[in-house]
Amino acid sequence: MAPHAIGVAPSERIVHDDPRHPLYLGTWKQSKKADVRDFVYDDFEEPHRKRQKAILMKHPEVRGLYGNEPLTAFIGALATAVQLAVAYKIGCVWTDMHWSVVLAIAYFVGGTLSALYGVIIHEAGHNLVFKMGLLNRLTGLMVNLPMVVPISQSFRRYHLEHHQFQGVEGKDPDLPLDSEVKYIHNNPILKALWVFCYSAMYVLRGLAMKKTPQRWELINWAFTVFMDVMIVRYMSIRSLAYLAVSVFFGYGMHPGAAHFIQEHYIFRDGQETYSYYGTGNIFYLNIGLHNEHHDFPQIPWTRIYKLRRIATEFYDPLYAHTSWIGVIFLFIASPMQGPQARLVRKYKAHLSGRREYRVPDDTAKSTAQKRRDSVIASA
Repeated sequence: MAPHAIGVAPSERIVHDDPRHPLYLGTWKQSKKADVRDFVYDDFEEPHRKRQKAILMKHPEVRGLYGNEPLTAFIGALATAVQLAVAYKIGCVWTDMHWSVVLAIAYFVGGTLSALYGVIIHEAGHNLVFKMGLLNRLTGLMVNLPMVVPISQSFRRYHLEHHQFQGVEGKDPDLPLDSEVKYIHNNPILKALWVFCYSAMYVLRGLAMKKTPQRWELINWAFTVFMDVMIVRYMSIRSLAYLAVSVFFGYGMHPGAAHFIQEHYIFRDGQETYSYYGTGNIFYLNIGLHNEHHDFPQIPWTRIYKLRRIATEFYDPLYAHTSWIGVIFLFIASPMQGPQARLVRKYKAHLSGRREYRVPDDTAKSTAQKRRDSVIASA
């Protein structure tokens, strides 16, 4: 267990090499008892900031991947136009279409597009679309247009906090609530319902933070309400209902939403973040490369695979998923999976891990070793 010298002056604090280097996998283990109703706890900080530093020491060229990808906005505009066109058809043209067919379209077309909007909102939230922050905000609002509920600006706020405080109890808004662990646990029927209603769970977690809405969140609310009224006025209430059901499907029991489970639910001891390497990344803009993204949130989706190719020695040893459908099935079927299958740390552990443990300079060690070898060879 790591010693935590909270309250010790910085000048007196002993700094050690982080024992998790270079992969930054922990020594913690998930309980093998299926009836455990508690998170897994660690006493180190999250692994990504230090793994980023370790990668940059060895591969400084990775910095060349930082930047923006305006193509994301074009994809978002196209996807938004397609969804609004379908909503118009369903609400104003195909008015006699059977409700079962409407639901099928809402799942396979609307749900698929709604999940894509979430990915684009994610890119915009990290200012990876344009250099100008305002344009990223507007990109988020644009793809929020057919989503009926205000999502983009609150997601941006809480997602950035998730990056800053990954796994920190009371500070990471991505962590399941205690009530989710208590009532859902490992019951397969309740877990299936939980996955189906995941969009509601996500909203409840944000509300549980009890934070005052910021200016851009209020703008998001006003914009969304206005656009909903316009959709009803110039299309129909049926069109709005189609869009709402699409969002519910796209953030629930849908392959495009499986990354919410894939990313941080524990599938291997010692590893708290997981990537997905499958064909779904083609349509969903490489959202599955989550270890890579957390290590380098400055890299847009069009270049994130280049990071993996450059730093293969850091990513190949990590466990990764290859099927989003498989992720959902395993989460529901396994008695070891449930909202409790998350790694959590106290805020003190988060702080002390960063203050008391450093990234070993492998480059300096390597240079010193070469010098020693050269001296020995010439002796």
